[in-house]
Amino acid sequence: MFEQILGFLQAMIDQTGITHVWWGNIVMIAIGVTMILLAIVKKYEPLLLIGIGFSCVISNVPGSDLILPGGLFNYAYHGIELLIIPPLIFFGVGAMTDFGPMIAHPKLVILGAMAHLGIFIALIGAKALGFSINESGAIGIIGGADGPMAVFVCVKLAPHLLPQVAVAAYSYMALMPLIQPPVMKLLTSKKERLIRMKQMRPVSRLEKIAFPIVIGIVVNLFFPPVAPLITMLMLGNLFKECLVTDRLYKTAANDLMNVIIIILTVGIGSTMNAEKFLTFKTIEIVILGLIAFLGGTASGVIGAKIMNLFLKEKINPLLGSAGIASVPIAARVAHIVAAREDRENLLIYHAMGPNLAGVFGTAISGGIMLALLGVK
Repeated sequence: MFEQILGFLQAMIDQTGITHVWWGNIVMIAIGVTMILLAIVKKYEPLLLIGIGFSCVISNVPGSDLILPGGLFNYAYHGIELLIIPPLIFFGVGAMTDFGPMIAHPKLVILGAMAHLGIFIALIGAKALGFSINESGAIGIIGGADGPMAVFVCVKLAPHLLPQVAVAAYSYMALMPLIQPPVMKLLTSKKERLIRMKQMRPVSRLEKIAFPIVIGIVVNLFFPPVAPLITMLMLGNLFKECLVTDRLYKTAANDLMNVIIIILTVGIGSTMNAEKFLTFKTIEIVILGLIAFLGGTASGVIGAKIMNLFLKEKINPLLGSAGIASVPIAARVAHIVAAREDRENLLIYHAMGPNLAGVFGTAISGGIMLALLGVK
């Protein structure tokens, strides 16, 4: 009788995932829980980290059907893999964005280019480690700090690396308040961080309406490989600025954006299964991604300092760090670092200029990369 009970219990246990748990699952569950805690306790981009962290936890519970073909999380990942989600993210971002700071202070656009050195540092590093040129390009684009663009370029160049590239890009974007400040402080003096920017000129409604139309034409004409993303960004912005489509722009900026963020974060976190994720190649990609972020931040700050050598009216070098394309996270970090030195130094509006320019910088880098490699 006792043996029958034991056999029955063993059969029940065998039908669960308990017997299939290994140390890798525990490590990844711990990583997922850490992401959730960082989002809740430290407020590090909770809209990204909570969804990614939770689905990372679930994807490492043996026996879960959510990540299997036909599972809900698996469908979310297919939305990313089929390049449906990235353009919709750009659409929502466009509807939420005011390009006024970039239009008003075009000089700061240069910082959006200077802060992308990290892309090429990571690309060269990946090639040196033995990755193919296409794989190196997919890894390098992480340095642009633009999640949808990183996903888009990776699917075009090296789709088999999409889980690692997507997780690295979005995780580092969420952790930018932790990653960037040490580099920014190391490369600037207190006097430089205290520099105040003069108020920008007003930008007319005509300029704001013309901007998305002109950029849409230019991008489709000269950078067709990345046109789907920038086109949707500009469409969302046009809905916002034309003042006659309030329902559409509010839907894109709020309801639609919220739904897409849920799908995006769940889809990304669902790829963090221990068996696929805990590999030496993943570790290399994660390290290269971090180097790309650090390199981009440093090159942006140094670029601003170089510009100051030729400018009569100095700019705050912290603005250079905002040249990374993570909107508006990078701009917010630059503002926070400046405010720690002087609470009345309101840098956020000025930082949005190079931050938005960084989006186009990443798009141009990705477009050139795809064109050189013959990818459409």
